[in-house]
Amino acid sequence: MQEWTRKGLIDEATAGRLLADVDARRSAFSVGTVLVMLAAVLIAASVLLLVASNWQAIPRLTKVIGIVALIWIFNLTALLARSRDAERLAAACLVLGAASFGGAISLIGQLYHLSGDTFSAMLLWFVVTAISAALFRSGALTVMAGILSFVVFWTVIDRFDYDFRWHELASYWPPAAAVVLAALTVWTRTNPAKHFAYLLLLCWCVWFYVLGDDLLWATLMTGVGAVVFFAFALPASPLSQWRGKLGASVTFYPLLLAFIGLGYWHGNAVDGQTNAILAVLVIALCLVALALEGRDNGAVRFLAYIVFALEILYLSYETIDSILGTSAFFLLSGLVVAVLAFLVIRLEKHFGRRPTEVQP
Repeated sequence: MQEWTRKGLIDEATAGRLLADVDARRSAFSVGTVLVMLAAVLIAASVLLLVASNWQAIPRLTKVIGIVALIWIFNLTALLARSRDAERLAAACLVLGAASFGGAISLIGQLYHLSGDTFSAMLLWFVVTAISAALFRSGALTVMAGILSFVVFWTVIDRFDYDFRWHELASYWPPAAAVVLAALTVWTRTNPAKHFAYLLLLCWCVWFYVLGDDLLWATLMTGVGAVVFFAFALPASPLSQWRGKLGASVTFYPLLLAFIGLGYWHGNAVDGQTNAILAVLVIALCLVALALEGRDNGAVRFLAYIVFALEILYLSYETIDSILGTSAFFLLSGLVVAVLAFLVIRLEKHFGRRPTEVQP
């Protein structure tokens, strides 16, 4: 700021106002907030472990009343903390309250031998946490709901590991959870939590392919990923105006899905002609992604670099190694990587002319 003032770019009064505004803003990262949330997580873990131990000395009714009282105490304390602008303490208490509710589900099911499976219990925990996140408009609970969504998804995977049935609604639960998490992200203004929704959908697609091991599903993944990517990345698309509002993730994750689908095709290709066609598609998609998003989207740019480099190395392995031997393969691979490094540096300098990037 002093350098700008010395060069005459801004006057001293403007510099003072800018510095005051920066000082007034709360930092996005705070060690205190991290420590408070870590303390909440550790206490929550102790509550859950205490419940899971099923201690015998305390009467059954006392256990139930105690765990319910903990839920109310933590939530009321969060309300009191919010009324006094103690947002960190409020977030920690809300996390403890949600953890206590999960402990209550486990305790009541254990004490009264209620019928039900792990999926139903985890789903109830997720639903209540999501509702609490919406009511309190809590970013901490939104993140916790995102974590619980993967816990529920794991129970779905375990449930259908050996007996998968496409018609059961539980197998299509992840898209519904992703919609809920996306809505919570907007409502609570917790932008990083949107990655839970994207990752949940991505894992769901990969899980379907693993279960069926069907190249048709891999083709569908590639097609859907590419269509969504171009729908938001092409300037002429009506959805391109939403790209700036939704952030870099709206093109990064569809592109990643398309590359995963092409990767499955590569893994199942049995002849050189198929591999050559797939290599052309992968490299072409990398170049198009760089042309459309490379300047403003660092996530897409990094992904395109990595996939392009892996594809070139894969082609080198399939061709050079079989002809010249291992030592020559490593030598030429090193030269290929050097050329790639040179191209990346040149591209970074080109993209660096306009350094503003879309937030993820």
